[in-house]
Amino acid sequence: MATREFKAESKRLLDMMIHSIYTHREIFLRELISNASDAIDKLYYQALTEDISGLSRDDFFIRITPDKDARTLTISDNGVGMNEEELEENLGTIAQSGSLAFKKENDQNEEIDIIGQFGVGFYSAFMVSDKVTVITKPYGSEKAWRWESSGAEGYTIEEAEKASHGTDIILTIKPSTEDENYDEFLEPYRLRELVKKYSDYIRYPIKMQVEHSHLKEGTGTEDKPAEYETVLEDETLNSMVPIWKKNRSELKPEDYNQFYKEKFFDFQDPLLTIHSSTEGAATYNALLFIPSRPPFDFYTKEFQKGLQLYASGVLIMDKCADLLPDYFSFVRGLVDSQDLSLNISREMLQHDRQLKLIADRLTKKIKSELKSMLEKDREKYETFYKSFGLTLKYGVYSDYGAHKDTLQDLLLFYSSSEKKLVTLAEYKERMKEDQKYIYYACGDTVEKIDRLPQTELLKDHGYEILYLTDDVDEFALKMMRDFDGKEFRSAADKDLGIEETAETEESKARAEESKELLRFMKDALEGKVKDVRLSTRLKSHPVCLSADGGISLEMEKVLNTMPGDQKVQAERVLELNADHPVFAKLKELFASNPDKVKSYAGLLYNQALLIEGLPIEDPVAFSTAVCDLMAE
Repeated sequence: MATREFKAESKRLLDMMIHSIYTHREIFLRELISNASDAIDKLYYQALTEDISGLSRDDFFIRITPDKDARTLTISDNGVGMNEEELEENLGTIAQSGSLAFKKENDQNEEIDIIGQFGVGFYSAFMVSDKVTVITKPYGSEKAWRWESSGAEGYTIEEAEKASHGTDIILTIKPSTEDENYDEFLEPYRLRELVKKYSDYIRYPIKMQVEHSHLKEGTGTEDKPAEYETVLEDETLNSMVPIWKKNRSELKPEDYNQFYKEKFFDFQDPLLTIHSSTEGAATYNALLFIPSRPPFDFYTKEFQKGLQLYASGVLIMDKCADLLPDYFSFVRGLVDSQDLSLNISREMLQHDRQLKLIADRLTKKIKSELKSMLEKDREKYETFYKSFGLTLKYGVYSDYGAHKDTLQDLLLFYSSSEKKLVTLAEYKERMKEDQKYIYYACGDTVEKIDRLPQTELLKDHGYEILYLTDDVDEFALKMMRDFDGKEFRSAADKDLGIEETAETEESKARAEESKELLRFMKDALEGKVKDVRLSTRLKSHPVCLSADGGISLEMEKVLNTMPGDQKVQAERVLELNADHPVFAKLKELFASNPDKVKSYAGLLYNQALLIEGLPIEDPVAFSTAVCDLMAE
């Protein structure tokens, strides 16, 4: 029998197939099972359209048969089968797909859902096999055919014997080496794992004979001790109907929770489940979960976002990052679509319009569900926010604020007046008629912020202040600029939009009167501050620090914690309370003892640094200055 040669381009493609296209060898089983499912689909469709009697959907199945002694693995189906011409056309030319042709011919029929459309998945078998044998018999034919190949050198086709219609693919598994364990593909437990991982939702039963231990009949009594025997029994390895394709009315919360914990290896129930089915421009089923707590590696570089991606129930990617924006990276779950444009390995997606449509719709759905939780179950939302609020705020800050409109309604900040987390909309609704800005203040904790001197004036006016305690908070608000037309303004800002802070004739006169003292103190601080000025925001405190320019004191702290040699410094301004006894003392000393003013300037500056949570350059000198003051 003459060996037929693959076409030249097919030889090259086969070599690529074995060494390059597929990332993991184990997916060969997924490909062959998918092809078997397609073969059954074709026959089932033929039975429906041609009114063939004697064929029932319940009669169809796929069988896996490992034989360790012969080192063979057989994948069988009772589908449509192939004749000699179809063998030559489909298996003799790599990337010639019978499934694709079948789908094109029946493109108008919505019931047709063919998994394999590229004609290359079959050749993934050569990644684990020295030889591949195909014995197939078309439905309604008397003749069966054998196709056999050991790789790129070619293949043979000859008549064969086969009792019933369908196809058997027999893989002669390669011997194991030091680097590769091929024996695992002959182990029933491993085959069961792979079916569960990749093909659990194939619509036909995938069967395999598995050893089970049973009590021998007549034993285990008072007269005869128990004896056990090993029996081979058929076991269905796949569940067939995915939970996400079931009607939501059939499912209970416990069903979702159990699925989530088993599928995503979590010990806790999810905080929120989103079950979505969409048809039209983007047809897909999605089952998404928001965990009750972040995974242990969530805030590390090792964490990988992404949803599991299925094409017609077959797992294509374990983590498809393109389906989730970074700010929703905490979402776990899966998407199943029959409309995706896959590449030849099914392991990577073409970046096409379809994928983007699905991603956009998922983003809108997740936001909608989170907003609904915020409005209807505030306690649960705050639990979510404590775990994942940082991610939302980083989302606002990233990409130059491009996601502001998507995320701003989901943000929460601690309120000085409400003493709890509030939304920006709730803050704006409570704003006073004369209030120009949404005010905020930054610090390590709510308690520390509440005592900041810069907040005194705002509190006196009864203005609500948002307390920002996370490093990213101020960066996010700066990127947002405003909320619903109201600009964000720091309590440390020079202009708070309040009449007392505006420059008046009286404040100008005061500043002019103290000009020499302020200049002297600035010079005494030797470039540590951009300016020393009289404050309009202080009430009971003698001093505070503020910043001119785009970088605030809080931003300086955050940026300087990042790796790198270059340090950032805000344009610091030392503000003095002209109505405080300390300032009166400074004026008195400036006239009589300027050297003492120089010492006091350093003391007040270090005081202001401590209030802001900034480090003191020379703690020993500061301690000495305090002791000298006490000794006077």
